Order: sequence, then structure tokens, then C-alpha cells
Amino acid sequence: MSYTPLPRDSKNPIRGRVIDENSSASVTREGIVDYALEDVLPDSEEAWYLKPQLRRLNFFSLFALLSSASSGFDGSMLNGLQSIPSWSLYFDGLSGWRLGILTCSSALGGICGSLPGHYLADTYGRRVPTALGALIVILGTLIQASSRTYEAFFCGRFIMGAGAVLTSIVSPLYISELAYPTHRTILTSIYSNTWYVGSVLAALITLFCYQTGESSNWSWRGPSLLQCFFPILQLSLYRFVPESPRYLISKGRSQEARDILVKFHAEGDLNSILVEFEMAQITIAIENESSASNTSWLEFFATRANKHRLFVISFLACMQQLSGNALISYYLVLILGSIGYTSAVEQLWINVSLNVYNLGVCAFVLYCVHRFRRRIMFLTCTTGMFFVFVTWTVLSAKFQQGNYESTLLSKAILTMVFLFFMCYDLGLNGLPYLYYTEVLPFFLRSKGLQIVQCWQQVISVFNGLINPVAMDALHWRYYIVYCCIIGVEIVVVYLFFPETRGFTLEQAADVFGDGVRRGGAGGDVDNAIGDGV
Repeated sequence: MSYTPLPRDSKNPIRGRVIDENSSASVTREGIVDYALEDVLPDSEEAWYLKPQLRRLNFFSLFALLSSASSGFDGSMLNGLQSIPSWSLYFDGLSGWRLGILTCSSALGGICGSLPGHYLADTYGRRVPTALGALIVILGTLIQASSRTYEAFFCGRFIMGAGAVLTSIVSPLYISELAYPTHRTILTSIYSNTWYVGSVLAALITLFCYQTGESSNWSWRGPSLLQCFFPILQLSLYRFVPESPRYLISKGRSQEARDILVKFHAEGDLNSILVEFEMAQITIAIENESSASNTSWLEFFATRANKHRLFVISFLACMQQLSGNALISYYLVLILGSIGYTSAVEQLWINVSLNVYNLGVCAFVLYCVHRFRRRIMFLTCTTGMFFVFVTWTVLSAKFQQGNYESTLLSKAILTMVFLFFMCYDLGLNGLPYLYYTEVLPFFLRSKGLQIVQCWQQVISVFNGLINPVAMDALHWRYYIVYCCIIGVEIVVVYLFFPETRGFTLEQAADVFGDGVRRGGAGGDVDNAIGDGV
């Protein structure tokens, strides 16, 4: 793995450092890496959107962001289909176990799709697996939209789930490893937030298809077919987007990585000190980890710090799926029916409103993510969900005691649904994927994201099979289970989740105290963003 340091001269000033113009000394790799990020950032007041290559770089992040939007389309569409009578009738009635199996079919496929995820990411980079996943999603979507039997619909969703999870493993890596340093926090947070871009589009399309062809099979085939939209956009971007510099350096292709960083991070400035800083930091991090990178998955159990990492990412993955959100995301129709909203059009409009609302909340969270510490956001999120769910449970009990006749209680419960997602979005939508990439060093990053996806798909299978049956049997009493789960989450976050705000991607691993070399003096990277990303 080659590295050629840049000569230190007056053309390469490091902000706040005195450089001797007559000195022939070099800015050594070990020397430059000990600067803080704010010392090597270009001293320019020009906004990023006025820089052509930086505009292109941020536009290319769509290649990865569309993976999340595609997943959001699926979740919202399936929710909407449950409100369309012709969909259930076509497959001879869908409820209980039959509905649950169909709902978790994509998660079952996702488990299979997650297995080769880290191998493909580490062997072929970030672009190829993302494009492959998009192709698989398109294949599954076509089978789903044209299905004539329950089994065919199941197979289509199974295949689609495998492709969706493969892209979900690789896409966050791509964003975090390619983004401009001060944009990484925002762009990685946007990844999960684009889930609601897909969900809003799906909700609107499902409503439109139902209203224009209520009794036609195209009321559900139409939304199913249009699920191809986001993966097709991904494939159209494939040949234009650059590869991850970190992946290229790990494969000994340092010059290619430098060229990408010079082009997109330095606007073509071959003497950019920022590029030298990034090259040095990435190279040292990968060299320090290279011996460990050749080991097995047992590396997660090799040190106390890695065990801590494994616990944190596994628990956070479960939090994302097991906090009650999946109950609403995939079975909103059951909840609405239990509180008196039984009209298909009414349910579809509520689905649209909820997704638009979530998209707005996520936009607000983007404003918060680089202004507040990660732990504060996680704790605020879980504490808020706990109090909302407890209130929701109490209101549901009173609604049942009143023979489901109180319109006021019905509206109050619906309000709790919206308040719950406000709390959930604060800490468990956009923030986790930022956190995953921060707590995992390079050689564990793709493996860690694969573990995350495996956990999420396993929990999704549980949600798909158990939630509809439990809702039918226990009604509001089932909410008590989620109150207890969220209560445990608050305790675990407080005791075991370290703070990672204020570090570059290579520095953040040091918060686990395992002696990983910190590539620099630290510095508050988030504050370096300012207010203008």
C-alpha cells in the first residue's frame, strides 16, 4: 500500500500553523495525521453548492440514498394494500398467519441477501453490490406485480427482499466513505430519512390506484409494479458514480483513491492539504487494521472493545425494529380498524398523512443531528417513545371499556400514533446508520453492517408473524409488551452507548478505548459544518 507525502511549502498552508517557506521538510504521513480536521479544511467562505465537483459528489450520493427510498416504498405500499379489498380477495383472504407470512416474506429473503453482503462489499467495492441488489429488486418486483397466486406473490417479495438488504448493507458504507468530511454527518443521516421519501410516494400511488380502479386488480398491481422506480434510477447512475476511496486504498489502488479525493474534495487542487490529510488518515487506519482484516468473524470477540461494538450495533439494530414502529409501519390498518377508522379511503389518506408528517419530522432531525450529542438524541427518543406508548395503552384500554364508542378517545389514540413517530424519528431513523459507521473501524464495518441487517431481518420475521396474530388475540394489551421493551432500551442506551460526536470516521473508533490510533487531535467535526450544509 503506497503513500507519497506531499512536500511542505508555502502553497500548502495548514490553517493556524506556521510554515517555513524555505523549509524542504515534508509533511510526513505520521505528522499530518495528527492535525485536527479544522486545521486542514480549505480556508474558503464559498458555499459548497457553488463548487461544481462538490455539487456533483453530493448528487452522486443519490446512488446510495435510493436504496433506503426503495425500502420505504415497500413498507408503505404493503400497508396501503391491506386497505384495498380487491388485493385480499384476489388471494382468497389475507389475515392472521397468511397476512403475517406475506408481510415477512421480504425479511426472509433479506436474511439470505445479507449473507454475502460483507464479502461482496469487501471484494468488489460499494458500487457493484449496490447495482446487483437493485437488479434483484427489479426482478422480484416484476414477479410480485404479475403474480397470480399467493405463492408467486410470496416469491416475488422474497427475491425483492434479498436485493433490498444487499443494497442496505453497502449503501451506508458508500455514503460515509465518499462524503466530504464536513458533510458526512448530514448525508449519512439522510440515508434512513429517505425511507419516507419512498413511503410518501408509495402511499400517494396506492391511494391514486385505488381511487381510479377500486375494483380492478390494477389497484394493487399498479403500486407493486412501480416499486421498480427507485432501483431503475440507481442503475441509471451506476456508470457515473465514483468508487469508495477507502475501498480503493484497501486494495492497494491508492492513486485512484487520491484522484477521486482531489477531484471531488479539492476541486482538482493537486496540492490540497485536505487530500493529504485524508489519504494519510485512511492509509494509517487500514494499515493498523490490515492484520485483523484477514481474520474471521471471531474478531468481534477478540477484544473487549470489539465485544462492546458487537453488543451496541446488535442492540441498536433490534431497537430499530422492535420499538413498536413495525407494528404501525406494516399493520396500520389493524390499528386504525381497532379505533373505528374502517373506510378504505380514510385509511389510505391517514397512511399518506402519516408518511408526509414523518418526512417533515426527519427534515427537522437533520437540523439537530450535528448540533446535539448522539446519546442525548437516543435517550430523548427512547424516553419519549416510552411515555407515548404508555399513554397510548391507557387510552386504548379506556376506549375498549367504553365499547369503542368515544370519538374523542379514537382521535386521541390516532394522535399518539403521530407523536410516537416524532419520538422514533428523532433517534432511530436517520441517526443509527451514522452511528454504525462511526463505532465500527474499517475492517469491521462491512461485517458489522451485515450483522445489523441480519438482526433487522430476523426481527422483521418475528414482527410479521407475531404482530397480526397478537393484535387479533390481545388487542390493546399487546401494547404493554412494547412499553416494557422500550423501558429496557432506555437503560441500555444510558449504560452502554458511547458518545461519538466530534470525531472523523477514522477517529470515532477510539471511543471504545481499545487503543486504535486516532488520526488526529480530534476537533469537533460536527461544529466544523456550521449552519450551511
